[in-house]
Amino acid sequence: MTNLLINIDHVATLRNARRETFPDPVHAAALCELAGADGIVFHLREDRRHITDRDVHLLKQTVQGKLDFECSTSEEIIGICCATQPDLATLVPERREEVTTEGGLDVLGNRDRLLDVIPRLFDAGIGEVALFVDPDLDQIEATVDVGANAIELHTGNFANAPTPDARREVTQRLALAAEKAHKLGLQVHAGHGLDYLNYPTFARTVPHVHEVSIGFAIMGRAILTGMEQAVRDMRLLVKGY
Repeated sequence: MTNLLINIDHVATLRNARRETFPDPVHAAALCELAGADGIVFHLREDRRHITDRDVHLLKQTVQGKLDFECSTSEEIIGICCATQPDLATLVPERREEVTTEGGLDVLGNRDRLLDVIPRLFDAGIGEVALFVDPDLDQIEATVDVGANAIELHTGNFANAPTPDARREVTQRLALAAEKAHKLGLQVHAGHGLDYLNYPTFARTVPHVHEVSIGFAIMGRAILTGMEQAVRDMRLLVKGY
């Protein structure tokens, strides 16, 4: 059964927009878990545009389920991740200009850096290190070569596909990528743009997905329905496939 991890970055974005102390992403994480989330995801960006060091410290202390620390490979952030010792570190590309993560990590192009960073994360006691990658078979093979033990498939192109034909083509690539990763012994995660409408199609066609990371769709619905209902609605979808 697929696990649901919820990204609470957007709660911090709202807080920081007014330079307030609320809404608190740590409080949001607790509500998500009470409503049935299997874990919490956060992305500590180098510019601290949403999640802050204070949030990281408190999330580590309070999250009861799986804690996924998304991060770039910058020296400062890797040091914080190692000190935090989350259950999972997910390495993602990061550009200061982007609104959200725009694509998968170029594992082949960053091989030397990843060969340095990944062993340090494991040595710090982090049991799972995933690379956020596009459904590209060469990148998945490279993920094994640099020593990661999981991937998170980038589902943004699936979510944003402009036509049914385009979505089918992306879904096929995701399915092939998941099969490849599974055969290579990688744990398969997925995320980016998954929501209440597109998740059933994704779940029916992409195999071996152990967990999904979903944030914006849940937080958007929570504004209208409340956090508990928003989480439960998504949990019913995820656990139904």
